[in-house]
Amino acid sequence: MVSNTQIIFAQIPTTYPEEGKHMLVKKSEIDLDAEIPQGSVLLKTLCLSVDPYMRGRMRDASIKSYSPAFALNQPMNGHVMALVLKSNNDKFKVGDYVYGMSSFGEYVVVPEAYTAGLEVRNEAKDSGLPLTNYIGVLGMPGMTAYVGLIKFGKPKKGESLYVSAASGAVGQLVGQIGKMLGLYVVGSAGSDEKVEHLKQIGFDGAFNYKTKDTKEALAELFPKGIDIYFENVGGKMLEDVIANANRYARIVCCGMISQYNTTEPYGVRNLIQVVGKSLEIRGFIVSDSPEMREPFRKDMTKWLLEDGFKYRECIAEGIEKTPQALIDVLRGENFGKQVVKVADL
Repeated sequence: MVSNTQIIFAQIPTTYPEEGKHMLVKKSEIDLDAEIPQGSVLLKTLCLSVDPYMRGRMRDASIKSYSPAFALNQPMNGHVMALVLKSNNDKFKVGDYVYGMSSFGEYVVVPEAYTAGLEVRNEAKDSGLPLTNYIGVLGMPGMTAYVGLIKFGKPKKGESLYVSAASGAVGQLVGQIGKMLGLYVVGSAGSDEKVEHLKQIGFDGAFNYKTKDTKEALAELFPKGIDIYFENVGGKMLEDVIANANRYARIVCCGMISQYNTTEPYGVRNLIQVVGKSLEIRGFIVSDSPEMREPFRKDMTKWLLEDGFKYRECIAEGIEKTPQALIDVLRGENFGKQVVKVADL
């Protein structure tokens, strides 16, 4: 028997989740030599991803959404990179690296019904890239940036792009892709250190939304208006963008993190301008665009290895740090893509 720490969803929060109340660290044991069911695989979790969308899964299961609610008193789950220790499934062999959705535990037996959410990523063994990149820049967050900007932002060279939460897992990539495509790019973040980082990775401009009025900053940095807004924040910021948007601007809604942990959502007051300016507001879920997975992986790998793309990560050491890591993401206290390193190879 070996120790097997898991992260349990214990209670539905109404505002920000808390460790020890809504998320619990549970220590148990597992027999790695025991037989596993036909079709299943035994995984050793190497690293896991915590992301803002998880807050939306902390809800009553009767409330429908694009992703299922976390089951109460059961392990939370999300995107991981893991090592196959044992396999009773022809699609996986011992020693494979796999990426996909799995329970948050040091060791996990994945039943056959859930192995469809896993894929072999053995290229990670010799790519020269950090393993954590495969749950970030080369995983769901990276594809979110790629699909959102290219498919729904419909960028044209010379246009202007504004990215909120620009130092986060998705935003830092949206800006760099925008520069690659010939856009004028401005981002906002919540500290002067983050703002300086955005400038260092190629943003044309950046500002600290906590110390500078957003409406004033947008008027100053976009004297000709905004053509594309990659929306990660919502609330008053969305209102300020609409006020400064050009006619036919595209607002690509990836998330609205300012609205996730409040019982009184902000009411955007200038939506009539959507009509007057012929604005396009489009929400999207990255999993609805599977046709872009291979182009994304090809392009992003090239951009990382050959074209100097930078991807900042914030790494928490140890699975027991998962609850606090997620809280940090929701409060904007992390810097870059938040990942949790669970084990070494």
